[in-house]
Amino acid sequence: MRLKLNGLACAVMLVLQGCSMAPTYKTPATPLPPHYSGPWQAAKPADNVPAKWWALYQDPQLDALQGKLIAANPDLAAALAHFDAAQAYASQLHGGLFPQIGASGSSVRQRQSENKPLRGSDQPNVYNTNTSAFTLNWDLDFWGKVRNQVAAGDAQAQASADDLEVARQNLQRQLSNLYLQLAGLDAQQGILKASLDDYTQALQLTRDRYEGKIASELDMTRAQSELAQAQAQLDEVISQRNLTEHAIGELVGEPATTFTLPAIAKAPTLPGIPGELPSTLLQRRPDVAAAERRVFAANANIGVAKAAFYPDFSLSGYFGGQDMGVGNLLAAANRFWAIGPVVNLPIFDGGKLRGAERQAKAEFAEASAHYRGSVLKAVREVEDNLSQLRDLKLEAADQQAAVDAATQTQTLAMNSYQAGAVNYLDVVTAQTAALDAQRRLQDVQTRRLQASVGLMVALGGGWKG
Repeated sequence: MRLKLNGLACAVMLVLQGCSMAPTYKTPATPLPPHYSGPWQAAKPADNVPAKWWALYQDPQLDALQGKLIAANPDLAAALAHFDAAQAYASQLHGGLFPQIGASGSSVRQRQSENKPLRGSDQPNVYNTNTSAFTLNWDLDFWGKVRNQVAAGDAQAQASADDLEVARQNLQRQLSNLYLQLAGLDAQQGILKASLDDYTQALQLTRDRYEGKIASELDMTRAQSELAQAQAQLDEVISQRNLTEHAIGELVGEPATTFTLPAIAKAPTLPGIPGELPSTLLQRRPDVAAAERRVFAANANIGVAKAAFYPDFSLSGYFGGQDMGVGNLLAAANRFWAIGPVVNLPIFDGGKLRGAERQAKAEFAEASAHYRGSVLKAVREVEDNLSQLRDLKLEAADQQAAVDAATQTQTLAMNSYQAGAVNYLDVVTAQTAALDAQRRLQDVQTRRLQASVGLMVALGGGWKG
């Protein structure tokens, strides 16, 4: 009968150890547009994400800067340390699944009171006590409290890994945008320098005509003003380039005083955008994945809060020896030991446990709302960048037509001025319109490149080519 009862007790213990008070987990439902239809699965960051999505721009200098960013950016180093701390905390929680075994020892010389109650007449006043012991404590986790703590800790560590990826992608996006801005500023310098050459030739022509009594002093001052304004615009572009270069130096961990980048002769290549992008790309976004893992952790913490209402069973024991400073410490006569179950049951706590349960449920609701918000934000960012790319493509075509027309107008105005058919105001107007059209076109081209960067990050790191 005793064997049968022991077997039944073991079976009950095994069944109880499989219990969990956490609710059945379901990823919070989020409404999606029709073209994002299909089974929405658990987010999996870095699933088929290109290791270097910026390589689609085919720019070796950008590749080198991204490598420096990963190696030396202080913010990224801080995010990595935070991730390491989260992993270490999760490993601490895993320790609760196993028996906790310790050892202790002491050697004490002490004096007891002569008036100690129940003191024997033959006991000495001063004596030595040597003690050594092994202790055991094991939470049997019948209600899944420890297992849910471990599950929540693992999920938080996974979310921290996703946070690290979010930090990395944000810094990579910031660096890419700054680099593309720098390329655009270098192109703007080229446009302005070419215009300065044209304005200088126009000024010389006007000066010759003025000295020959053909052009007026007004034409002369207009040509001088136009040249000075173009030079001022070039100075402004150079100033903006210096600030952009400093910002890039900070990102890659180098002082602004010593960091320099050579002029970018050719703008990076705009990568081809697929006609259709599957909704599964959104699921691998690290911010969406992090939000989902935090919902899972909050769900597990509900199980932790509920388990606190039930008896907490643990197995406790110790084994050791004690003597008075002589003899063998572990001799049979000096040994002591104890082993047995320990039960703790809350009876009255003034509503503390109920409050903890309500808090856990509220935190789950909060995490679920954050997850839905992350999904909606992901959809918006993808749609924003897709629409920007579509609109900027049309704008670039229209602006190119404007550049062609303005350039032709400038040529006609200059030829007509040389022939004496128009005054210099017509030349100034044509040259200003041509310069503005060229600079606007370059700005649109830079914005198209930056919108493609935004789309890659919005999709969690680009797409397969």
